[in-house]
Amino acid sequence: MKVPSYICIEGVIGAGKTSLTRMLCERLDARAIYEKPEENPFLADFYRDPQRYAFQVQLFFLLSRYRQQQESLQPDLFHETTISDYLFAKDRIFAHLNLEDRELFLYDKIASLLEQDIVKPDLVVYLQSSVERLMSNIRKRNRNYEKEISEEYISSLNEAYNRFFFHYQETPLLVVNSTAIDFVQNQGDFEELVRQIVRPHSGIEYYSPAR
Repeated sequence: MKVPSYICIEGVIGAGKTSLTRMLCERLDARAIYEKPEENPFLADFYRDPQRYAFQVQLFFLLSRYRQQQESLQPDLFHETTISDYLFAKDRIFAHLNLEDRELFLYDKIASLLEQDIVKPDLVVYLQSSVERLMSNIRKRNRNYEKEISEEYISSLNEAYNRFFFHYQETPLLVVNSTAIDFVQNQGDFEELVRQIVRPHSGIEYYSPAR
């Protein structure tokens, strides 16, 4: 069975994107691309005062993700598969949620130019989860720059993600109902998730583990 060459793992803050990316890379001997939110100098300020810092945080993420994509997706002789813990197009989810109209107009102009150079993945895996589970995961990992995140913001973001992926048609998409599973601590959950990811995909597909 041929594993997709380029996989993107997506989900709301706290969904487990980075953990799953790391585990899949170890299992599949894949190259990893990790988003580095802690390098955004405006992020902590944004969570304290979203209206004031939304545009700065958004533009920094857009440009840094673009640079990382250009650098990281060069041909690699040692790995057949690349796995990223973010989808470049998801930047628009945050932009439309956080920016006011004039800021969004300028953002769209810049993003449209950059998106022309972005390589599309062979598969996107969307880790769909409940707000309660997301907030629990955020509290557990206790990152300094996430301490000001409100449940209201995560709820709005969760709705925006669901809306985005409901209409997503750019690449094959696997929507995983991850609320009731723990692929980090439960080996069985992880093994079944791996099987779901490496099988052939087309269009939008759903995986909802029974509990």
